[in-house]
Amino acid sequence: MANELQGRKIAFLFTEGVEQVELTEPLKAVQDAGAEVHLLSSETGKVYGFNHLDKGDEFTIDRAVSEASASEYDGLVLPGGVANADTLRTDEDAVKFVREFFEAGKPVGVICHAPWLLLEAGVAQGRTLTSWPSLKTDLQNAGATWVDAEVVTDKGLVTSRKPDDLPAFCAKIVEEFAEGFHKEQAQMTEEAASEFTQ
Repeated sequence: MANELQGRKIAFLFTEGVEQVELTEPLKAVQDAGAEVHLLSSETGKVYGFNHLDKGDEFTIDRAVSEASASEYDGLVLPGGVANADTLRTDEDAVKFVREFFEAGKPVGVICHAPWLLLEAGVAQGRTLTSWPSLKTDLQNAGATWVDAEVVTDKGLVTSRKPDDLPAFCAKIVEEFAEGFHKEQAQMTEEAASEFTQ
């Protein structure tokens, strides 16, 4: 099954402060499965990964998220890292990009602190997911069901808590990206949007 993602294009969205291993391990997993990968951020240029609080390697960004659309991709990965997730959730283009994947029913993998972006995008309500434990209350307040598990899959949304969960997370995102469109994910997003606007 080395080519289960052949012909698929996957976006990785992150910025300075990304937890490096939560970027590199999923990146390797989807590339090994045959996917084409694009690294997206708020701006093009270089972004440093971090190993907890220590600066890690430099990554070259392929595209600014403001110039990208979910329609161009088959799946999305949101790596963690406190500073990364906290910065991206204030970027309107990043939040819009994330929301587009849910509206289109496309699979999304999210780990550690990255569910903050789901909150900003308004797509956490009614979902069962996990995250770094400090996000539990935020997610519950947004209408999500939070569970303490190494990997949780809910209609195309894959979530994990921390770097120790990466083997399970990587295997599951490859599986979900291979499955493709999830009609229930698009329906839930539409229903949540209509409730929000009433």
